[in-house]
Amino acid sequence: MIKRVLIANRGEIAMRILRACRASGLQVVAAYAKTDRQLHHLQYADDTICIGESSYLSIDDLIMAATLTGCDALHPGYGFLSEDAELVDAVEKAGLHFVGPSSSTMRVLGNKSEAKSVFCELGLQPIPGSDGLITDVSILAEVAEQVGYPILIKAAYGGGGRGIRLVENREELDLAFEVSTAEAIGNFGRAGVYVERYFAFARHIEVQLLGDGQGNAIHFGTRDCSVQRRNQKLVEEAPAPGLSDQVLDDIGQRAAQALAKLNYRNAATMEFLYSEGQFYFMEINTRIQVEHPVTEMFCNIDLIQAQLSIAESGCLPVTQDQITPVGCSIECRVLAEDIDYRPSPGTITKLALPGGPGVRIDTHLYSGYTVPHQYDSLIAKIVTAGRTRQEALRRMVQALTETKIEGIETNLALLLAILNEDDFKEGRHHIRFMDRYTDGLRQHAETEPSN
Repeated sequence: MIKRVLIANRGEIAMRILRACRASGLQVVAAYAKTDRQLHHLQYADDTICIGESSYLSIDDLIMAATLTGCDALHPGYGFLSEDAELVDAVEKAGLHFVGPSSSTMRVLGNKSEAKSVFCELGLQPIPGSDGLITDVSILAEVAEQVGYPILIKAAYGGGGRGIRLVENREELDLAFEVSTAEAIGNFGRAGVYVERYFAFARHIEVQLLGDGQGNAIHFGTRDCSVQRRNQKLVEEAPAPGLSDQVLDDIGQRAAQALAKLNYRNAATMEFLYSEGQFYFMEINTRIQVEHPVTEMFCNIDLIQAQLSIAESGCLPVTQDQITPVGCSIECRVLAEDIDYRPSPGTITKLALPGGPGVRIDTHLYSGYTVPHQYDSLIAKIVTAGRTRQEALRRMVQALTETKIEGIETNLALLLAILNEDDFKEGRHHIRFMDRYTDGLRQHAETEPSN
């Protein structure tokens, strides 16, 4: 039985997990690095414990923290060690519940190249590309010729948009391989890449899933995550616009059926490219996603609570028939970045957040908080919902307009510029949206205050 949960993460996701634990009647222990003594959720935890100077990547420190504070479960959030099978092994060896999939499942699916083969066998069509792990540039060159340029080189153990390089021709290949490999080692501790054909105007569509580990899985519809910069998502919405309910339900059911065949336990997200009427499987993320709130608003469900429930009972919290999405929801990621996407750490001198019907804010910010330079630049997620996409969009524009963050640079003006583009308003955006409209978006954003 789960009574006390260690939050092995920071920032807005740590605050989000704390709230879900409270809603489930659970006690919370906040593990934190010395550089994060100001984190908001530390004020509300039942106990806190320091795990080092600035890192959340020590498995031994996290297990010791959980043991010393009497925890019986660990929630990894996203990023850091959330997809590390060794952490799962250590948690289970210590007699604790891991809020996520089993280590064996994570090992099978952690290599994104191998995961593609697994889901291909389960009936999902992969993006054309390499069949296995590539560690030699000469082999990479042969595969690239077979697949056809342009291609994407991706770190096999990657995530979060890191270790990905677009290659237009053979002349760009060597440097791209070198950079992607270096990023893979630096961010994930492992070399090895794989290759995918690049679809220039495809859409990036996700399916949110839960599995009970006993051959049952359900889906919560789709998310469109096509608006990205440098392979990192900026705006997400549910459901994916411009596609029929039948098409969207079909890919959701197919994804859930494939997950069920793996006896997958807990939360997962399958990512697809959609191009010319075809869904191509990209990867599966064996954790909760940054963008999970947009699905929560769309489906009226607490996915973190669901994770906790599955970890304890091994049962799905709802049936597929009980999931009844309504309307539309949109999420914007607020980043501590300037107009050139450079991080903007510093102290928050003024903070005003929006509200009203259909508006949700996930953040750890408060006036006086110092945004550190050591971590990801995400500082808040603004989510709106409406009976229609137009209503959700109007609420988001108003919410962004009401948001005031001073003391640092933010991307608020850029987000407003994106939402005001006709192609976005009409649901015609794709993965090259930011490239195509870079100049116009920058000009628009530069004419508006950033906070």
